[in-house]
Amino acid sequence: MADSCCEKTINVRALEVKQRRVLVTVLGINAATFLVMIAAALQSRSTSLLSGGLDNFGDAVTYALSIAVVGANGKAKARVALFKGALILAAALAVAVQIGWRLVNPTIPLFETIGVIGLVNLGANLICLRLLTPYRHGDVNMSSAWECSRNDVGEGVAVLLAAFGVWAFGAGWPDLFIGSALLLVFLRSALRVLRAGWREVQAVPV
Repeated sequence: MADSCCEKTINVRALEVKQRRVLVTVLGINAATFLVMIAAALQSRSTSLLSGGLDNFGDAVTYALSIAVVGANGKAKARVALFKGALILAAALAVAVQIGWRLVNPTIPLFETIGVIGLVNLGANLICLRLLTPYRHGDVNMSSAWECSRNDVGEGVAVLLAAFGVWAFGAGWPDLFIGSALLLVFLRSALRVLRAGWREVQAVPV
């Protein structure tokens, strides 16, 4: 029995080490892509790139929080999940503000920049999703991190569609359309993560 308990403790600690390593990696990837996408968004005047950049910033903060609570109790993880949901919701609101501003100040973004940076972003997002997929059915901390990463892949594809639309129609509305679609994705994800975190907070004793 003692050997069994000791083995279980070692296995749990090994899992926590792996989780931290994965989260540190995806944190670095998201921080780097955030800087690249924000710079490209300002240069290309793209709503979709700016939306993706804000999303990556929120994800970087999310992964940093996830690292902090690896190995923590269920209550702490649930509270961090609630905070993650709030971050996703904040990203959605930022996208809504940007869309409103672009409607008042229409412009045609540079599709070349959107396309190139969109490809880089999608590749980075696929790497993050691949790293987090083994933990997608784990605790609320890792499953919410995977949820964020899955959204990022969809966001990466959407940015490429925005680039194609701007090129094909020679107009800025495809970029705004994609930004609006990302807004709906952010809202849906925020609600899912908030609901999951709230259930955990209610279920786990103090």
